[in-house]
Amino acid sequence: MTEAEILKCMSDTGALLTGHFLLRSGLHSDHYFQAALLLQYAELASQLCTEMAKPWANEKIDVVLSPAIGGIVVGQEVGKALKTRAIFAEKDDQSNLVLRRGFSLKPGERVLIAEDVVTKGGRVQQTIDLARSFGAIPVGVTVMVDRSQGGAKFDVPFKSLLKLSLQTFDPADCPLCREGKPLVHPGSK
Repeated sequence: MTEAEILKCMSDTGALLTGHFLLRSGLHSDHYFQAALLLQYAELASQLCTEMAKPWANEKIDVVLSPAIGGIVVGQEVGKALKTRAIFAEKDDQSNLVLRRGFSLKPGERVLIAEDVVTKGGRVQQTIDLARSFGAIPVGVTVMVDRSQGGAKFDVPFKSLLKLSLQTFDPADCPLCREGKPLVHPGSK
């Protein structure tokens, strides 16, 4: 798929929002990619995640691991495309990622981290660290949208379906706050 086709999918599904948003990273933005609005269309989700999986087809991935909640559908679809299992990590009471529901990783398993959106990369890094804590081998990171503008860096290969250069603001310097625009936290909380 071309970048224009992917952007059209976002637009057609209402997944690219305009307003004043609080991102999980703590930054503010005038745009927000609400992946769930796109991923609710199962055929489209499958098509986009199959594209995300293609660069990893020859990497002998044993398991796709995603941080909940945003990465669950992405991970499932990438795992399906790679014909491997897909599991997800959840936050504990201290916001650390853990495996629950009987999920586990074995030492030496080759793990692909899959996520919907990356801004700073903190949750993805926690997922990489979690995989390593089991002795598994993180092979890479695949995301639907990289909005980090080059800021998200990992010590494994990192690929995105689309790079969005959306402006972000430190809360102390946010022009939207100065204008008095209501701040919305549209994520999973």
